[in-house]
Amino acid sequence: MTPDAADPAPRRRGRPSRATAETGPDARTRILEAARTEFAARGYDKTSIRGIAKAAGVDPALVHHYFGTKDDVFAAAIELSFEPALVVPGILGSDKEGLGERLARYFIAIWENPASRTPLLAVMRSALTNEAAAKVLRGFVLRRLLERIAEQLDVPDPTFRAELAASHMVGIAMLRYVIRAEPLASADPEMIIAMVAPTLQRYLTESPDPAGASPSGPPSPSGE
Repeated sequence: MTPDAADPAPRRRGRPSRATAETGPDARTRILEAARTEFAARGYDKTSIRGIAKAAGVDPALVHHYFGTKDDVFAAAIELSFEPALVVPGILGSDKEGLGERLARYFIAIWENPASRTPLLAVMRSALTNEAAAKVLRGFVLRRLLERIAEQLDVPDPTFRAELAASHMVGIAMLRYVIRAEPLASADPEMIIAMVAPTLQRYLTESPDPAGASPSGPPSPSGE
């Protein structure tokens, strides 16, 4: 056997061989599922492209081919749990009425489901200690979910409103599911939805009071 036959030329990074590419139409799905499992079990820092590839039964080049960097795989794994493209029209509904309740119910339902909660716990924990993970989480929650909802409502300051809504929901997730602070950790999900929904509704749909206005109306010219 010649040296060339024994040691074929290396492939360029990110371009899978024909044999690797022909692992089947479900290769991308297997990679995503493996990524969810790896991130959930190991966290962001200890998860590698090579480890994801091994768990999915593919070459690491195929992971790069489909997703690019580890950040990109991480973002795709988050999206697999939230599926924002499918859920946004359902949250918006036909009008603004009930938007806060629909959004709260959707968010709590994802966290109450063990299948989606496990990878999201890994996301939250990783975001606390790793800036790359925090950046991915910020970008997904804001730009790919909440801002899309706010912008379709045709309201002023959609980014600010989206951030307020995100801070409210992420804070609940942190206290209830990560820190497990009582009594929130043991509260009935319906109670949480009922109390949170009006606040989310106000963040995303209501106009703020004019400067200086009070619940009884604007101040009189005399200041009385």
